Amino acid sequence: MTNALTKMLETRDWILADGATGTNLFNMGLEAGDAPELWNETHPDRIKKLYQGFVDSGSDLFLTNSFGGNSARLKLHNAGHRARELSRIAAELGREVADRANRPVVVGASVGPTGEILEPVGALSHAAAVEIFHEQAEGLKEGGADVLWLETISAPEEYKAAAEAFALADMPWCGTMSFDTAGRTMMGMTSQDMAQMVEGLPNPPIAFGANCGTGAPDLLRTVLGFAAQGNERPIIAKGNAGIPKYVDGHIHYDGTPELMADYAVMARDCGATIIGGCCGTKPEHLIAMRAALETRPRGPRPTLDQITETLGAFSSANDGTGEDSAAPARRNRRRRG
Repeated sequence: MTNALTKMLETRDWILADGATGTNLFNMGLEAGDAPELWNETHPDRIKKLYQGFVDSGSDLFLTNSFGGNSARLKLHNAGHRARELSRIAAELGREVADRANRPVVVGASVGPTGEILEPVGALSHAAAVEIFHEQAEGLKEGGADVLWLETISAPEEYKAAAEAFALADMPWCGTMSFDTAGRTMMGMTSQDMAQMVEGLPNPPIAFGANCGTGAPDLLRTVLGFAAQGNERPIIAKGNAGIPKYVDGHIHYDGTPELMADYAVMARDCGATIIGGCCGTKPEHLIAMRAALETRPRGPRPTLDQITETLGAFSSANDGTGEDSAAPARRNRRRRG
């Protein structure tokens, strides 16, 4: 299998990834508590519409509807035995959409956490975690995905288990973690910790970075932390479209297309190469992000003050790497919501 992402990285200064899977599927009728992966079989038209929306909005890479498609997560829906099958279908639908595009589009196969805690803190063994990730990876490979895409990981043990599983599947991969606890992952990893861990893996990812978290400002601070380590490996930035708020019985993210356009350009200038959105990011956000990346010249690396001035306040005073945020309490001057 050719490595489509590496080929794209060789010729591109930046790559626009996709937006949110869950947010957009909820807008299509997915109910809270349902397994999105079951829609790969029951509503393939809606899944292809999701993918197509990203492509039409300018994404060079989109992720498959397989985030919770491992056996550990699917067993909660009595579908643990269908992990490989549902993942294969997710990738097949993505392959169909990508192949009919009039430009190169990479199919990234989303792989989320198991939902279990690994030993020695939890009960899941390393070997069992590798088996879970390997099973899903084989299904995604069979479906024609270009690259495996590990995301929203918080524990280094789980990241390492996935890396080992992806080597068994003989698939290229990327991997992001979520820094949502005062600039650290839920299990205490800092951006510096992750950058060092990635370089020490026997099977390192093509690119690494951060996704989700608490908001665009915090995510960009994390990207600056990656860049400060001097790794030559491409950095991924996939931030949420603003902050979630409960409105009329639904979760609404208050980030506007204007905000996400500013975020995308600042992510590039912070050192990210693969730039996309996470929760709340819709096609209209991606259109604005692509336009900004295409038209705004590359600038110097933003300072923490410039990030908060443009995107809003950080959620914590520092990110665990010893660098204080320059303006943790600063309010954004422009209304975004």
